[in-house]
Amino acid sequence: MIAGVDEAGRGPLAGPVVAAAVILCEGGIDGVDDSKKLSAKRRAELEMQILAHCRVGIGMASVEEIDRVNILQATMIAMIRAVEALGIAPVHILVDGNCLPKWQYCADAVIRGDALHPCISAASIIAKEHRDRIMIAADRDYPGYGWCTNKGYGAVFHINALRQLGPTPLHRRSFKPVRDSIICTD
Repeated sequence: MIAGVDEAGRGPLAGPVVAAAVILCEGGIDGVDDSKKLSAKRRAELEMQILAHCRVGIGMASVEEIDRVNILQATMIAMIRAVEALGIAPVHILVDGNCLPKWQYCADAVIRGDALHPCISAASIIAKEHRDRIMIAADRDYPGYGWCTNKGYGAVFHINALRQLGPTPLHRRSFKPVRDSIICTD
C-alpha cells in the first residue's frame, strides 16, 4: 500500500501538468525505470502492464490553473488529484522531488526517486505517457507547433512557431517565452 507519485510537464510552454500515483501489484512490474531513460516503445509496453496490474490514479492541473497559481502549486494540485484518483488511501506515499503537497498522508519527498523506487518509476511512466497523448492530440487541433515531437517543451521549432503563429489556448501565458510572443504579436 505504498504509492509512488511523479509528474510530467512542469517545464513545457504548453499543456497541463499531469501527475500519476501508482501502487504496484504484488511482485511489481519488471523493467520499470525513470520514464526519461526508457524508449517510447518500452514506456508504452510498461504503461499497459502497469494499468492492467496495478492501482493507478491520474491527476492534472490545467493551463489556467498553472497561470493562476504557478507551476509548482499546480503540480501539487495534480499530485493531490492523482492520489485521490487511486480510490484508496495509501499507507505511505513516496513523491519524486523535494516538495510534498499539503495533505493528510504520511509521505516522503525523494530526490531522483524515479530512479530509486519502482513505484515512483511506474508513476513517472504513467504520467509521461498520459501527457504525451494529450499533446499529440493537441497537435491535431493546433498544428504548426510540432507538439507531436516536442510535447510542448521549448524546442527551437516550437519557439519559432510561437513567434510566428502566436499562443494557443494551451500555452501557459505565465511562462516568459509565451508572454514575449504575446507582446510580439500585439
